Amino acid sequence: MAINRPRGTNDFLPEDTAKWQAVEELLRGMCRSYGFQEIRTPIFEDTDLFCRGVGATTDIVTKEMYTFEDHGGRSVTLRPENTASACRAFLENKLYGLVQPTKLYYIGPMFRYEKPQAGRFRQFHQFGLEIFGTSAPAADAEIIAFAWDLYQRLGIQGLVLKLNSVGCPKCRAAYRKALQDYFHPHLETLCGSCRDRFERNPLRILDCKSEICQGIGADAPKIQDYLCEDCAGHFEKVQNLLHAAEIPFVIDPHMVRGLDYYTKTAFEIQAGAIGAQSAVCGGGRYDGLIQEIGGDPTPGVGFALGIERIFAALQAQGDDIEVSQDLNVYILVAGGVEASAAAFRLADQLRRAELSVEMDYADKSFKAQMKAANRLGAAMAVIIGDDEVKSGCATVKDMESGEQCSLPFTEIKQYILER
Repeated sequence: MAINRPRGTNDFLPEDTAKWQAVEELLRGMCRSYGFQEIRTPIFEDTDLFCRGVGATTDIVTKEMYTFEDHGGRSVTLRPENTASACRAFLENKLYGLVQPTKLYYIGPMFRYEKPQAGRFRQFHQFGLEIFGTSAPAADAEIIAFAWDLYQRLGIQGLVLKLNSVGCPKCRAAYRKALQDYFHPHLETLCGSCRDRFERNPLRILDCKSEICQGIGADAPKIQDYLCEDCAGHFEKVQNLLHAAEIPFVIDPHMVRGLDYYTKTAFEIQAGAIGAQSAVCGGGRYDGLIQEIGGDPTPGVGFALGIERIFAALQAQGDDIEVSQDLNVYILVAGGVEASAAAFRLADQLRRAELSVEMDYADKSFKAQMKAANRLGAAMAVIIGDDEVKSGCATVKDMESGEQCSLPFTEIKQYILER
């Protein structure tokens, strides 16, 4: 019986990975422009990091984490997101001792035990940015501007940037009570998860995917009416900066995101064309997260986006990432052992010159080799047979024009590089 890949995972074949590499190169280039440096954290962490960092009342912690005991009896979890890991690395490696702010980015796989469906996988890939060490509204705006800039460069259409402030512990207490007062008469109608959230974190009810809970929450109090002076001023400054950068947005007073660590700014970018899982990017400020996992109070802000959803959004609008996989040179072998050796030696020389080169290893006929060169899109072909070995010259053919010439082996590399 054949063994198949686990449910909720994907194989990305060479034609796919070339497109992924193009997106990753774009992301890395943008990070250089914006001043972000890469961080790579472990794929698994101490389970307590996510319980304390992501939030014990979130669906991620309560339902979706891949958690197990290692051989030492320690509880470890495959990372469901990377912000908590980045915060842990910031503390553990004393990055706070460097010139602040610290600006980091990451690219890698995350793991959540979810029901597989369009846009949701159990292993998925995220790119994210984190800025530690500044509470300036400009940091929030820069994070959002990066995401908006990326999607414009990718040509993704029909995007909506939703913005909100979820306040801080100081002003959220009053909002929490207002939500409980509002939802209490509806308590028996709410789903089981939201009845549990009612006491622990009623803001989570606003993030519920149940249509019944969403309907009840539609007229819930708005947090803007409860923001303290500091949070309200911060939110206004973020909006002003986005206006200055001509980045359009809408205020969504009920958007709280699915993580407990957010404070003040929260945002989400949606692409309606990809269906129910329309969020392609989300993030916000988390000024209490580093303290929550054992550090000193340190402001932070960031976002994460799903790379799979970039391709889903492009596919939905009939676009794709264009990549060139054309071959520079195909070497045809039309002789015996000496010809094969000469071809292998030339291939090695050309590859060291950073040219892409293929050659025949299966003793195919000359006709079959020429077909392979055409199928692979080779720009040039080099033909080496026994006569070429004896003369010290090989035939070089331009596959587009059909022109060909005979050149000494010592001149072929330079000739191809110049062409």
